[in-house]
Amino acid sequence: MTKRKICVVITARPSYSRIKTALKAIQAHAKLELQLVVAGSALLGRYGNAVDFIEEDGFKIADKVFMVLEGENPTAMAKTTGLGVMELANAFYKLQPDAVITIADRFETIATSIAASYQNIPLIHIQGGEVTGNIDEKVRHANTKLADLHLVATEEAKARVIKMGEAEHTVFNTGCPSIDLAKAIKQAPKLDFNPISKYGGVGEDINWQDGYLVVMQHPVTTEYASARKDVETTLHAINDIEIPTFWFWPNVDAGSDGTSNGIRAFREIYKPKHIHFFKNMEPNDFLKLLINSKCLIGNSSVGIRECSYLGVPVVNIGTRQNRRERAKNVLDVTYNKDAIKAAIQERLMSKNIEKAYIYGDGTAGEKIADILADVPLTFHKTITY
Repeated sequence: MTKRKICVVITARPSYSRIKTALKAIQAHAKLELQLVVAGSALLGRYGNAVDFIEEDGFKIADKVFMVLEGENPTAMAKTTGLGVMELANAFYKLQPDAVITIADRFETIATSIAASYQNIPLIHIQGGEVTGNIDEKVRHANTKLADLHLVATEEAKARVIKMGEAEHTVFNTGCPSIDLAKAIKQAPKLDFNPISKYGGVGEDINWQDGYLVVMQHPVTTEYASARKDVETTLHAINDIEIPTFWFWPNVDAGSDGTSNGIRAFREIYKPKHIHFFKNMEPNDFLKLLINSKCLIGNSSVGIRECSYLGVPVVNIGTRQNRRERAKNVLDVTYNKDAIKAAIQERLMSKNIEKAYIYGDGTAGEKIADILADVPLTFHKTITY
């Protein structure tokens, strides 16, 4: 029996946790062959060397695509995407996959979609149909229109993809694979490692054992000019609260240099005694860190997805997750120091945060592999009236 060759492109560290359990299920499936391409910032040390975690997890990498141009501004984003189209087109030409998977909505994921669809390779989009209100939403919907098969994470997303004109029989609600990881962590939530000893990082050796916060704040690509000011607002709020905090480095997006420079300058000027900074962390360890935290602060989608499943309190700042489906664990605020501090205190006082299952039941990886094994693969659409 000839196995279907499924090529999955991972372009950044969050994409790995979004697809990890599906990778394992594809790799283990009797009818499928995994072709893994790692590209973009997932290959870069300053963004956490996600490729190292991928290889440590036992995945064989079929190709590496270096495509990130310096600048961390809208022009660099556009040029990175263009370079990605060229290099990924070469990768697909060499690998000759039966289908290509593009993940979610990061700006460079459109390169995967263009390189595959222009070569008549069936394109599968993971996590289409969601909304966020920034450039990522445009990219997500563009990926949807280029894709031939849609594996979405919620019922609302499924309905939205169908409303966008996609045939209902091509849209499957599998849930989000990152919830599979969260399910395993919820069953064994003990924080069985010392984050600082294991991952190093920068900053004081904080006394985190009695409780801590986690911060993950990224620039908003449509508001990149204010990235430094925005992160400084959050830094001052966290500094005032004086609770031990683990702070994670931003993704590579327009404005990430402003976010990074704001963090570096704050460290030099204020020398915070209760904040420790990390570039990256293995997905399971990060979820263990989250489930044992007092609260997640920032604007990462992990607060909307995994934290809702785990019941972790979240303070979501700004517009980056605008209109995304969320549960009652999330409290939304603007970039105002006093508002952020008040929201954190409110979340800390909240008892028995209700868990929600908006983004799946923890079986997405297996569902995705089973669908990929048997669904008809096509590379064109016919519009009927």
